[in-house]
Amino acid sequence: MRKILTIILLSNFLMAFSPLFSHAQAPSTVRIRGIITGIDGQTILFNERSGEKLRIQIPEKFNIQEVYPIQMSDIQSNSFIGTATLPNKSGELVALEVLVFPESMRGVGEGHYPWDLEPGSYMTNATVSQFIKVGESGKLLLKYKDGEKTVLVPKDVPIVTFRPGSNALLVPNAQALIVVSQQDGKLMAVRATIGKDGFKPPM
Repeated sequence: MRKILTIILLSNFLMAFSPLFSHAQAPSTVRIRGIITGIDGQTILFNERSGEKLRIQIPEKFNIQEVYPIQMSDIQSNSFIGTATLPNKSGELVALEVLVFPESMRGVGEGHYPWDLEPGSYMTNATVSQFIKVGESGKLLLKYKDGEKTVLVPKDVPIVTFRPGSNALLVPNAQALIVVSQQDGKLMAVRATIGKDGFKPPM
């Protein structure tokens, strides 16, 4: 847990002094990815992807959403999407995943900024101005309030969306992305994105 708490403190410093991180998430929080191994009362037992074993407290008010797969054809003109990307050798952005937001979440995290899915990755939350099919793959033309980006979408990239979830998703072996904060030296869950039946949140 010490590693995660250190990351939260570093995140606070970066959020305070670097505009690059101003869109990433609320101060004093960090995203962790891994597998739920159990529930102990109001505590999530969690194996973080680095192998670190964590205990995460569950607050009374805790937002849970289920992430589930959809088809590339569900990406429409004017969809509000989020896509984690990596630049290829030519400098083009290549999607690692695409999330089609429910309409109620339009505008969440809008912009283009560094992301922590993989080293050197970015997140772009933007409106689809055009989606061009290229064989089984595609190309997204995205517009957000400060600019625009073009993102290549390989055919095998996960395409997902959200729906409201509940504590029923907090089961052993569920894969999750949990945003946590530090309170009194403990990790407190802020919100969680969880896949059902072994589905892994790709973002």
